[in-house]
Amino acid sequence: MPLNIHAPSLGIGAAIAAISILGAFFVLGFNVSENDSPSAKIKLADNTEQAKESDSTKIEMSLFSAKATALLGSQDATVTLVEFGDYQCFYCNRFFHNTESDIVKNYVDTGKVKIIFKDFTIIGQDSLNAAHASHCANEKGKFWEYHDTLYNHWTGENNGWASSDNLLEFAKQVGLDETAFSECMSDSRYNSIIEQSNSDARTLGITGTPAFFVIGSDNTITRISGAQPYEVFEKIFELKLKK
Repeated sequence: MPLNIHAPSLGIGAAIAAISILGAFFVLGFNVSENDSPSAKIKLADNTEQAKESDSTKIEMSLFSAKATALLGSQDATVTLVEFGDYQCFYCNRFFHNTESDIVKNYVDTGKVKIIFKDFTIIGQDSLNAAHASHCANEKGKFWEYHDTLYNHWTGENNGWASSDNLLEFAKQVGLDETAFSECMSDSRYNSIIEQSNSDARTLGITGTPAFFVIGSDNTITRISGAQPYEVFEKIFELKLKK
């Protein structure tokens, strides 16, 4: 049966084949001085991460950290990877299965990089339901286990795999209390937080998922669009870790 793939995720994912691993892609360079913090100046940058001379726009650094869920990795890691994702997204799932585990093994588990996940629920109602369920899991310290379970049970977009019954079953699989989880889901307590995260994504100019921002110790930030291969992330991490 053919998959029903949402246009924003399809558009970004389809661009992967035309992008060189060595960096023939566009990034956003965010440079923050002591006088600028906690805001950053956005400038379009080329693949060498050198910002071009252009008009810049102030933007709050909290857009990358507020309304997020649990941190993965050491708080002391000098590089931060921020992902904006939708649990129904085909290319988010591809990133999870093809790239994320290598990032975790080589950079997160070694204390070099920490990961923040933020919601950008753009595909359908089940996107919101799955995101809300992950926040309910986060209440009990099970966000990343639930996050992984969602992606491991993905079967397509808008086909019902993220139904209420399935989300409850996933909660039981990661050891969450069924009653507490159901109460959290029924009162929609995280809908506002998810919408604020969606607003942050739109403010940053994101139009599809997944979208990533790599923040270095000097607060320079590189944007990566789409489910790029591991080598793209590796190259940028190594550049950030040298600074």
